[in-house]
Amino acid sequence: MAVRPTVLVIAGVDSSGGAGLTRDVCVLADFEVDALCAVTAVTAQSNSRVNAVHHVPPEVVGAQIAAAFATREIGAVKIGMLGVRATVEAVSKALPSRVPIVLDPVLAATSGGMLLDPDGRQAMRETLFPRITLVTPNVPEAAALLGEDSANTEFELIAQAERLLTLGPRAVLIKGGHSIGEEAVDLLVSGNIPAQRIASRRVNAIRRGMGCALASAIAAGLASGVPLGEACERAKRHMVTILSGSRCRSRLRM
Repeated sequence: MAVRPTVLVIAGVDSSGGAGLTRDVCVLADFEVDALCAVTAVTAQSNSRVNAVHHVPPEVVGAQIAAAFATREIGAVKIGMLGVRATVEAVSKALPSRVPIVLDPVLAATSGGMLLDPDGRQAMRETLFPRITLVTPNVPEAAALLGEDSANTEFELIAQAERLLTLGPRAVLIKGGHSIGEEAVDLLVSGNIPAQRIASRRVNAIRRGMGCALASAIAAGLASGVPLGEACERAKRHMVTILSGSRCRSRLRM
């Protein structure tokens, strides 16, 4: 019997189930990929607000990562909420260099609560960005990570992605969900090759956890040996499926 691909998810727990580890595991199951988990934080939140956050001690986060890699072969890592600088540094130190890593830079909740403090953001740029394969900010997150105003055009977004590349990640995917227009266009920027436009129809729906879902879907593709560009395209198609009302469909065919 063939061993299924495995993704290690490093993220927080959302008590409402809308985002975080619950969403990640759901999406990985859609792609028939197994999940191992390292919990960074426990949150009490609803669709409207973050009520409380408990940060798991950084040494425990690191121990979870080490235990996961000792358990079985891991094909990719997906990183979500980290919360504080010490956790960012613990994750960066614990991760091996041989595995593809997708980082969803969770800076704030959809409801507005801060989920990564300023020191944590600095540590993410300095210690984690050089380790990762792909970072997946939305338009406001890309601007916040650079300390700039939000971009308004594709040209400006590509320029911001290129500036993020100078911080060390192999590739940047700026998500277009916060932009306007009939299409939702994600921009994949990597090295000296032209930016790849990944477009879909814009679905008139708002659902929490879409950043988690997209990053996990990309990690599922990388763990299965799919090239980065194709993994991003497959993940984009899956987001349209989720936003159209279908969730956690087992045995998904892409």
